[in-house]
Amino acid sequence: MENELNALEAKLAQLIQVSGKLRAENHQLRQELAHALSSNRQYSDKMDSAKARLEKLLVTLPENQT
Repeated sequence: MENELNALEAKLAQLIQVSGKLRAENHQLRQELAHALSSNRQYSDKMDSAKARLEKLLVTLPENQT
């Protein structure tokens, strides 16, 4: 009975340790995701701005006369 309780205690300690590691990893991944989403928004805004400038520039170019 004592051995079973010791084994259960060891398994529980291991479960707590793994749970803590997973919790920390999850937190890190959430931070990385938030950073990636923020960067993605910035790049998207820059692309939209560049697209608008190119479209404006295309309007000012003379048409090809052939």
